[in-house]
Amino acid sequence: MKVTNPSITNLEEIIDSLPAEEKSLFQRIYAVTTAVGELRPPQSMEPWVRQQFGSVDAVTRQKIVRVSNTVTYEGALFNRLRALRPIEAKEKGSIAAQLVDASENDLFAYPEEDTPEDLFGRVVGKHCVTASNIAKYDGLHGLVIFNDFNPLYFSREQVIDYIDVAREWARRAQAKQPEAKYFFFAWNCLWRAGASIYHGHAQVMLTRDRHYAKIEGLRCAALGYKQNYGSNYFEDLFQVHHSIGCAMEKEGVRILAHLTPFRDNEVILMADELNLSLKQRIYEVLACLRDRVGVTSFNLGMVTPPLGETEESWEGFPVMVWIIDRGDPDSRASDISSMEIYASSVVSSDPFELARQLQHCLKTEAGYG
Repeated sequence: MKVTNPSITNLEEIIDSLPAEEKSLFQRIYAVTTAVGELRPPQSMEPWVRQQFGSVDAVTRQKIVRVSNTVTYEGALFNRLRALRPIEAKEKGSIAAQLVDASENDLFAYPEEDTPEDLFGRVVGKHCVTASNIAKYDGLHGLVIFNDFNPLYFSREQVIDYIDVAREWARRAQAKQPEAKYFFFAWNCLWRAGASIYHGHAQVMLTRDRHYAKIEGLRCAALGYKQNYGSNYFEDLFQVHHSIGCAMEKEGVRILAHLTPFRDNEVILMADELNLSLKQRIYEVLACLRDRVGVTSFNLGMVTPPLGETEESWEGFPVMVWIIDRGDPDSRASDISSMEIYASSVVSSDPFELARQLQHCLKTEAGYG
């Protein structure tokens, strides 16, 4: 029987309602359990509880859904009540006002004068220019500095240009060091997402020997999955999300509202190559998160298969993009704690609601399971 109003809180019912083959595939990748957290607040606390959480009953029995990826060992604990918890540490002033203040001392206002360049020079796009990162993560580590100061003021054309310039940087970097083949693109939007400089910019890296640890771990997990089940992990991951209504496809790009997100509102995009369609979808997802979901600070990571031949196998590994919401930039309270660092992600957003918002924004015809 089809579940009406699907949400993360009734994920177990949704799985049980799937056809046998789809249910088996889901359970091959994900394990789902639920727990109930119970408490008894003192009577003196009840007025505050009602004001903060809507009712006393909402907190006395709390349903927590635990989703674990048994292939990659990613996991998330979902409790929407956590979105309502009090956060006392708040900055004063709007994001726009803070950015106006920061723009008065803009370190990236004149990048060709005030930032170093790579030994192979700069890549200049219509809406951005590259620089060499002065404090590097890796031997080949550059910046894509946006012409627009405010990183939230991005258009379709700008996002495409940022990615094109990043890829050209990687091409020139590899020409300089042919043994460097592993490309990674990262966009940290605003201070909440780890950007030390507020002016819009992204990071570009090209490393050698092997890809970065988490990406290498994902590659190995996918190869192990192929050996065990004879099918492509990434295709099955999409099918599992699609079967419950948390994925859609548009012009060759698969888009997932991730069931084991690192932080709230995580979206994964996958495509066979870094083509125009993928760049368009990246813009559309970012614009949806910004304009419809209300995301004002985010992290974006993009990985491609290696730029040259390697000893290890990358068969079936797609171009992948991850985007996560980093919460309210006005909050000084960190959204990452010991749980996220050492144990499991704790999430207040609902992948099913995120999927509905993406479905609306991208205007696809994908059905819901």
